[in-house]
Amino acid sequence: MTINLEMPKKFALVVNQAHQVSTEIFRPISRKYDRAEHEYPKELDMLASLIDGMNASGQSNTGARGVRREDGDGGVGNRNGTNMSSVLSIMEACWGDVAMVLSMPRQGLGNAAIASVANDEQHERFDPLWAAMAITEPSFGSDSAAVQTTAVLDGDDYVINGEKIFVTAGGRCDAVVVWASLDRNRGRAAIKSFVVEKGTPGLVVERLEHKLGIRASDTATIRFTDCRVPKRNLLGSPDIEAEQGFAGVMQTFDNTRPLVAGMAVGCARAALDETRELLRQAGVEVDYDRPAYAQHAAAAALLQMEADWEAAYLLTMEATWMADNNKPNSLQASMAKAKAGRAGVDITLRCVELAGSYGYGEGSLLEKWARDAKILDIFEGTQQIQQLIVARRLLNKSSTELK
Repeated sequence: MTINLEMPKKFALVVNQAHQVSTEIFRPISRKYDRAEHEYPKELDMLASLIDGMNASGQSNTGARGVRREDGDGGVGNRNGTNMSSVLSIMEACWGDVAMVLSMPRQGLGNAAIASVANDEQHERFDPLWAAMAITEPSFGSDSAAVQTTAVLDGDDYVINGEKIFVTAGGRCDAVVVWASLDRNRGRAAIKSFVVEKGTPGLVVERLEHKLGIRASDTATIRFTDCRVPKRNLLGSPDIEAEQGFAGVMQTFDNTRPLVAGMAVGCARAALDETRELLRQAGVEVDYDRPAYAQHAAAAALLQMEADWEAAYLLTMEATWMADNNKPNSLQASMAKAKAGRAGVDITLRCVELAGSYGYGEGSLLEKWARDAKILDIFEGTQQIQQLIVARRLLNKSSTELK
């Protein structure tokens, strides 16, 4: 079975639609909501309703809701399914504005968790909700196994206590998918995810963070105090089963890391496109038939960045294709996230540099893209964590053996 990493023709329509949204909706309001931090982009409501209708009719699968692995085709042929559709559309959408994508109702990372591991009954209940993901705590950042938040079974409910920070869309969402431990003495296996709907007594949004980038997206601190959640809101099995329990929770990342990589790829391409046009206006043409050393220094720099971008793009496509074809992709998902996250930061900053004072000011969106790109190298696992995961996979080492 071979992998074709060109864009599947059947997704041309959804990619074109995402491009139109980026051009006609996201970019015109990008600077406005970057300045008006924490103000919800009301222009997104109509767009969200349109996407809901398209998803319901089967016309497209966009955003973080389209990451559920589906049954294979019996081993015959290649499949390009909802993961590929989601990543391609999110690349194009982030060519417009990363923060707007993160602000889209019902397209949150919590929706990705639900799409990955919820049962049919939970899908019916939770699919209409806008779900955020609550993992990070004040006591840890990248080590997801260090969860201190607890969930104690009491009758027909779990009682959740703890604090979560850096919750994307935590202020605006309808529900939060929160990671909590059933028994902190049992380690990773006891970590489970729960859907906690807003309005549940004991759930309090304490504050919204002020940030370097993605300012249109709200990032919240949420506290859970004796918060009672029905047993049926637990995603996956309630049993504590060695490493299997945590592995099920972590499967979400295998699906969402290519999405975040796609976001970085889209943002970096926006910067490259803008810089290429600026160079053209300055009389610097990039000649793809001549070696870089024989061209203008700025053209050579652009060629180098485009090669870096291409590597990130292809790794992202590979990880996405593997998810669609039900192949284990933890290694490839982390490789894509690591490469795309770093490339996104490097490329956007270098584009600002090449554009000079114009790139550093608010006359273009280059400086904003550079600020936005940094988060894509951090959330869903930092650069260092991705490299650690890749090393463990390549060397066949456990998390205990290689820290």
